[in-house]
Amino acid sequence: MNFREELESRTEQVNKLIGKFLPKEEGFSVEMAKAMNYSMLAGGKRLRPILMWETYRLFGGKGQVVAPFMVAMEMIHTHSLIHDDLPALDNDEYRRGKPTTHAVFGEAMGILSGDALLNYAYEVAFHSFHVEPENKNIPLALQILAAKTGIYGMLGGQGVDVTNEGREIPEDMLLYIYRNKTSALIESSMMTGAVLAGTSNKKIRIMEEIGRKVGLAFQIQDDILDVTSTTQELGKPVHSDEKNHKVTCVTIHGLQKASRMVEELSRDAIALLDGLEEKNEFLRELILSLITRTK
Repeated sequence: MNFREELESRTEQVNKLIGKFLPKEEGFSVEMAKAMNYSMLAGGKRLRPILMWETYRLFGGKGQVVAPFMVAMEMIHTHSLIHDDLPALDNDEYRRGKPTTHAVFGEAMGILSGDALLNYAYEVAFHSFHVEPENKNIPLALQILAAKTGIYGMLGGQGVDVTNEGREIPEDMLLYIYRNKTSALIESSMMTGAVLAGTSNKKIRIMEEIGRKVGLAFQIQDDILDVTSTTQELGKPVHSDEKNHKVTCVTIHGLQKASRMVEELSRDAIALLDGLEEKNEFLRELILSLITRTK
């Protein structure tokens, strides 16, 4: 297996799938649709939908019921990026190598298009009932998607992050932010794939734990890249954390220990994955690739 070629192929498949669900740019709300589509089509790794897809395949899933959830997950993630970049939060002008949504469409439309994507994600996810009306696992998948997005998930982590910006915070609060702001959607992706494939509750919880470790590793690696990368390579401004006076794993522990944390979390995630009787070589390689990513 050529991992890079396989990853490019899957990313392209996810991009085509996303294109099928985007809102039409017509009518009086055309400007909002344009802003939503601009953000969704700005590129990106499509990591979360791919993780969901590969987990679904890991546990024997072969249908199309996962497709609406994959698109919904990317819409929720993109919503969070639009709002992260707003002047009231990180005030970034570039994302994925392109001007941010508010830089192109204005701050008000940045807020509204982010809201619209979050709501539209659930409209898309509900398409799953038309795809496999007999699948009794869809309600639980929807419940996980909603819970990991809300106050006890991504948005809760965002809230703690914003309210403590510029303050010295303890490491346990920082890890709470990471577990919710970043890990929650990765956990949700892997859990949703497992649920839709119909695996056991025990294995769903194992995927949640893998997702948590992968999410923490991913966020700490993001902290590292903010210090060591370039705007051209990363596709967004570097030293953003320093500009916004943010406490990160790098500011607490330094680059060397932060790098070790990424490696340890990734090893733990792989050990849990290897402990399953089901195997998916691509999923394993995808998780391993996160520790060496440069953007």
